[in-house]
Amino acid sequence: MSSRTVTAVTAAVPAQDVQDDRAAGAPNPLLTGLRPLALDVAAPLVGYYLLHSACGLSEFAALAWSSVFPAGRTVLGLLKERTLNLWASLMLVVNLAGLALTFVTGDARMMIAKDGGLSGTVALAILVSAAVGRPVMTPMLMPFVTKGDRGRAAAWQRLVEGRAAASRAFRRHERVFAGIWGTALLAECAARVVGALTLPVSTMAWLSTVFLIGAIVAGSMLGQIAVDPIEKLVATEVEAPTAA
Repeated sequence: MSSRTVTAVTAAVPAQDVQDDRAAGAPNPLLTGLRPLALDVAAPLVGYYLLHSACGLSEFAALAWSSVFPAGRTVLGLLKERTLNLWASLMLVVNLAGLALTFVTGDARMMIAKDGGLSGTVALAILVSAAVGRPVMTPMLMPFVTKGDRGRAAAWQRLVEGRAAASRAFRRHERVFAGIWGTALLAECAARVVGALTLPVSTMAWLSTVFLIGAIVAGSMLGQIAVDPIEKLVATEVEAPTAA
């Protein structure tokens, strides 16, 4: 745990409680929040690139084998915890879309459009998750808002679970955040597909990367519209139990 986290926790609870917390070996909320991203997003991506680039497997085989882990995580979550693992499910959907699109070969324009189809799959999954009230972007946002502080992590959990007075406002902002990112990626998909079909292939070879970077920058900047209120709600909820 960083010194900043120790200072924040010490300010929020008595010193003896902090010592007891350390002695108990309580997990760092920042690491706890990042763990699902590492397991459900980074692991399948690293597995795919290792299998495809380092081990020489075909794109189809690499996608198929790298889908085993998110598929297992999704099934385990449904059977053991009775919940849907959102990020594992998303990576599984993306991999399955990639498997279907691997049959698009030969035409350079279609290969460029295929990459747009994958980002479009992610975009639609993000938008659908927001529409059904379980925004897939929320677990990704949590570590960066709570910053490893146990008080903030607890406040975040109360807001997510609807146990806080501001939970309704929190849910509204998390849907806005997911909507911004989903729209940015969907626009990138549309631009890439249209460009692939209308612009020279030599132009799209570099412009498609510009589209993706632009979508990421737009999502990051516009996402602050929702992130700033979320951070304020978390900070207010941290103080709420003390003030009560």
